[in-house]
Amino acid sequence: MKFNHFNPVKSGGIAARRLLAIPPVRFVLTTGTISAAVVMMTACGGNSSSNAGAASGPNQAALVAQGQQIFRFDTFGDETQWTDTLRLHETISAKVDPTTALSVGLKVDAEALPPAVVQGIQNKSISLTDPATTVALIKLNAVVGVKGTVETVNGKDTLTRVGVTCALCHSTVDDSFSKGIGKRLDGWPNRDLNPGAIIALSPALSAAQKAVYNSWGAGKYDPRFNLDGINGPQVIPPAYGLQGINKITSTGDGDDVAYWNRYVGVTQMGGHGTFSDPRIGAKGVNVTNGTDDLITAKLPALQAYQLSLEAPPPPAGSFDATAAVRGKLVFNNAGKCATCHTGAKFTDANTRLHPPTDVVSEPEPNGAPSYASRTATKQYRTAPLAGLWQHAPYFHNGTAATLEIVVQTYNAKQALGLTPDQAADLVQYLKSL
Repeated sequence: MKFNHFNPVKSGGIAARRLLAIPPVRFVLTTGTISAAVVMMTACGGNSSSNAGAASGPNQAALVAQGQQIFRFDTFGDETQWTDTLRLHETISAKVDPTTALSVGLKVDAEALPPAVVQGIQNKSISLTDPATTVALIKLNAVVGVKGTVETVNGKDTLTRVGVTCALCHSTVDDSFSKGIGKRLDGWPNRDLNPGAIIALSPALSAAQKAVYNSWGAGKYDPRFNLDGINGPQVIPPAYGLQGINKITSTGDGDDVAYWNRYVGVTQMGGHGTFSDPRIGAKGVNVTNGTDDLITAKLPALQAYQLSLEAPPPPAGSFDATAAVRGKLVFNNAGKCATCHTGAKFTDANTRLHPPTDVVSEPEPNGAPSYASRTATKQYRTAPLAGLWQHAPYFHNGTAATLEIVVQTYNAKQALGLTPDQAADLVQYLKSL
């Protein structure tokens, strides 16, 4: 069985000048989105290092540390999209208090909060219903994936520019302080995040455009919508467990993380640089933002950090260990899962891709065309399974809410003939990975 998870997620970011000139029916705007993250790349034909091998030693450690800073805090100059074009700094300053921010899935890094702020939140002397508090949190670099410039204007802290980073979509927190506030968990997909709703806050968009973005829902993003005008959101993918896997997106576009990082950084986040791939969709993609390149030099370090992120082990007691032993036998035999989910990474993605007819996650919801048809390969990769317990919903389009539904779907569509007990045991094995 192939769990076709779309890898990076972000929609928007062509040239800012194109945003308001696009015909409303196609909504092909340049709203770079939030999923900026995890997968950034060296463009088509550019030099890149494979995901298969990672160097070690002091130099590699320094590169990983540098990549962490890029992943968490670098916008690649995308403020020109989020501020100059979408004017989200205005909306944040006027309407987005911390309670609202948390309700659309934004997260707060508790380790970035000074003791006085922690105490103020706890004793309620700091208001969580005042947009000024959000501005203060952004000034502290405490809002995960959001980077802002706060200046004193008429004696008041004022958000004058705002951008997004990779961490917006591909990090969450452990909720150790309270719901939505805690220590960072880089690489974990933020399935609480509602990128479309955040984009729809822009005062630069029409009501029709906002309706499309608001239709996506939490944990989903369409990384092609701003390019082809088709509304077919995909789940935000994890950015961990990528070491040794060359095809890191659900359709295997590109041969390393750096490819997707460049795609997302330029075409979705709106960062300054160039991305070009004539294979994507019907007409190819060729996007340049700005007159400078704020992405290319950062790709090696960013990729090094992403490849250092390991999939999280399942929590103790989260699955039935005895049933999982039986489920492994089902996985390897009657379930036919091991036909494609092979090796230590549980994927054959490094050796082959699969036509859409091989997957059970299509047709797409709401009549959208096959997501594969909008991509470079026109095929799907077999998704790796490590950390599967953590990132429901499943399949590239999120059409299976639980692993139980995943197994039921394969059992029915591929006529596996699994008994209820075999299906239940297989679920427990998948939860153990």
